[in-house]
Amino acid sequence: MKPAVPCYYHLDVEVSPERVGQVRRILAAHLRYWNLEILVESVCHCAEALLHTIEEHAADKNTTIEMWWNGQHLIAAVSDNNQDIRPHNAPQGCLAQIAALSDGWGCCATGAGGKIIWFSWRARAAEHAPLVPAAPVPSLQEARQAPREAPLPEPALAGLRDDTEAVAAVG
Repeated sequence: MKPAVPCYYHLDVEVSPERVGQVRRILAAHLRYWNLEILVESVCHCAEALLHTIEEHAADKNTTIEMWWNGQHLIAAVSDNNQDIRPHNAPQGCLAQIAALSDGWGCCATGAGGKIIWFSWRARAAEHAPLVPAAPVPSLQEARQAPREAPLPEPALAGLRDDTEAVAAVG
């Protein structure tokens, strides 16, 4: 995947049956340009499902599609200005497909009375390498060799005891 260089794409489109296929190809081209080939099918399928729902059920066919890539997450959003179709009234198959194909999704209202439905994916490597724990870094004790034998210092009171015992024996 491409390094963490933020990328953004914005597309305004009037939805029609022939435009849905064109939008799919446009989104796929941008994802490939961003080196996100592994997300093309999921993103395009989710966007197509929403566009087909708008095309079939909405009075206002004007839609905005946006994608953000920050190097760790891809977020795609489809917004419309329709007040007559709410997410809770949307065909459940569409939202179920989005939930199944994405890592997360949600919906929020716009100021104009429309809605934005977004879906996101975490970055994944093209090759699914197993996670292997890293070997621990040696601590300071492991890196330094301890001396084999060290002379122990004589306690300070040991010399005083000998002197007091000698004085007591003399006296």
